[in-house]
Amino acid sequence: MLLIYGGEAAADEPVLRTGGVPLVPEGFVWPMCRECEGAMQFLAHLPVEDGAIAVFQCQNDPGMCGDWDATGGANRAFQFTGRRLTAAKVPSEGETLLGAVTALRAHPEDTTPTDEPALGRLGGEPDWIQHDETPDCPSCSARMTFTAELEEGYDHRTAANFGGMGRGYVFRCRGCGEAAFLWQC
Repeated sequence: MLLIYGGEAAADEPVLRTGGVPLVPEGFVWPMCRECEGAMQFLAHLPVEDGAIAVFQCQNDPGMCGDWDATGGANRAFQFTGRRLTAAKVPSEGETLLGAVTALRAHPEDTTPTDEPALGRLGGEPDWIQHDETPDCPSCSARMTFTAELEEGYDHRTAANFGGMGRGYVFRCRGCGEAAFLWQC
């Protein structure tokens, strides 16, 4: 499924979206970059059949922290399942939010083509820019399942920083409840 621009959305709307605030379970602690120790930027809320995935990356000093690496500590994805999710408390320090909220709408790839901006894909196989970097689950070591692909954004306010022409990749391990994120350009 293509992810198509769906207009603006409320910051805490429980829909496919980039930007806004993450919807998290009680007790959630905002992720900090292991390299610069700053609060990470929230990129996307991705509802999945058993909950949601929240995607973050460090943007405190772009290019200085290894935010492209799934295991480097400068990005993070969380899979939340079977819990009541509410808007997270956003840290007051750091580059924590995108400049606008963009709703994403699923559009079947094999139907009528669309002129609407495609902002990624949901499911299927990753369309790697470089080479296959599918991560292994940190809990069980199994190869993780591709979940979504994210383009940089609809405009400068909504653009995630994936190196100028990059693409983000979200994975998860359904059995362990782990999620991972990386990007390539």
